Amino acid sequence: MNRTSRGVIQTVLLDAGGVLVFPNWDRVSDIFGRHGIAVPAAALRAAEPQAKFAIDTAHSIATTNDADRGSRYFHLTFDAAGIPAGDVRRPVLEELWAYHQEYNLWEEVPPDVVPALEQLRAAGLTLAIASNANGVLARMFDRVGLTRYFHAICDSCVEGVEKPDPRFFRIVLERAGGEPETALHVGDLYNVDVLGARSAGITPVLLDPHGLYRAFDVRTIRSLADLVTLVTGR
Repeated sequence: MNRTSRGVIQTVLLDAGGVLVFPNWDRVSDIFGRHGIAVPAAALRAAEPQAKFAIDTAHSIATTNDADRGSRYFHLTFDAAGIPAGDVRRPVLEELWAYHQEYNLWEEVPPDVVPALEQLRAAGLTLAIASNANGVLARMFDRVGLTRYFHAICDSCVEGVEKPDPRFFRIVLERAGGEPETALHVGDLYNVDVLGARSAGITPVLLDPHGLYRAFDVRTIRSLADLVTLVTGR
């Protein structure tokens, strides 16, 4: 197994949204269509990475919570996808919000996720979810078939504290039976995941498939396959 500067990696914490599960842009496209606005799911997927990068600033993270940032993230994605601004978005956003509160819109599982999780588990690693979410993450993981890979699934809404607060990472480690010296956290936001993990004494890794964080002081990977290689040496 890969070593950090402090020991062999035994526990891998993973963010959910943006690492293992992604917004169901097909559903979003369908909802817009029902409201008379044609926008391809592909256009939304293409617009999303820059929108997420735009909200990942120290000021944004310090002055907003995850739900507030979510609203801006969607508006920025819609802007870049060419969707008209203003009241035409309101009924779509209301429908999306209702669906998200009941089911969690981050329900798309890319094909590389399950093979990577199986390889990490086969290597003897303990896996846990450390996610800023909305209270229904565990139910969504049950629905999409991911629950069985994790020793613990921690949802910030349930725990009452969210990343980057180090208390959240400590909760996850305690549930997973891990120690910060031998833990790795994989996230997709520098100011949430990287700085939060570091503040809890955990080694961070940033999933950066589009190369947006090249200038940042963190180890980046392009895919979950890269994560498997990083922690198992295979």
